[in-house]
Amino acid sequence: MSGWASARIQLCGRFVVVIDGVRMEEALPGRRGRALFAYLVLNRGRALLRDELLMAGWGEDASADARNALSVLLSKLRHGVGGNHLRGRTEVELLLPPETFVDVEAALEGAHRAESCIAEGRWAQAWGPAGIAYHVASRPFLPGLEAPWIDGWRRRLDDVRLRGLESFAAAGLGLGGPALSQAEERARMLTELAPYRETGHRILIESLERRGNVAEALRAYERLRVLLRDELGIAPSPTLQAVHRRLLQSTAEG
Repeated sequence: MSGWASARIQLCGRFVVVIDGVRMEEALPGRRGRALFAYLVLNRGRALLRDELLMAGWGEDASADARNALSVLLSKLRHGVGGNHLRGRTEVELLLPPETFVDVEAALEGAHRAESCIAEGRWAQAWGPAGIAYHVASRPFLPGLEAPWIDGWRRRLDDVRLRGLESFAAAGLGLGGPALSQAEERARMLTELAPYRETGHRILIESLERRGNVAEALRAYERLRVLLRDELGIAPSPTLQAVHRRLLQSTAEG
């Protein structure tokens, strides 16, 4: 692709567009232009009909003038990024180089890679991808911008954040030793962010158990049992009940 060898785009936290080492976000036309550019980035690899772009930029209640406004906005985007990188009129496609880094995509990939490592018992290899998923998704997605598709991505990234944190905690539990304190800390964070996500409670309980804090592990189980009973009218999962029985047996034998 003529002119561009690499791109780095940050959509979470501060909005940053770096093309071949040069910052370019200021060349994008205003807030709506940034939102439309982000939509094109996240949908690159396919041509987008103008109606889809209209919906992304103006929503279902777009006025009759919105189509003209879209044409003006696309013209400004072409001027900002270069006409050879924003292809098409009826169908529009943003052309980015193969060496493109998008933080949102890195977070999604990190969550998947971390979970794959956890499933295979490769605890140390899960650490880095889990960190990417958690830290990227912890930053706000396109702050200051609003649209239904943006809300959808925010919900998706909220889940990625929890998946990254869960993988962090699970990796610490799997590594054991000094990493158990980190597993406990991150499991506590997970239970606060997602109190009905039983995985966080299980990791917390097992971390406490392996650190020798069996009584505190029993208290953590009891807190979960009461929460599920009072709020949902259900009992903990069979997996957690099995952990609880093990804890009771260890105290009886002790």
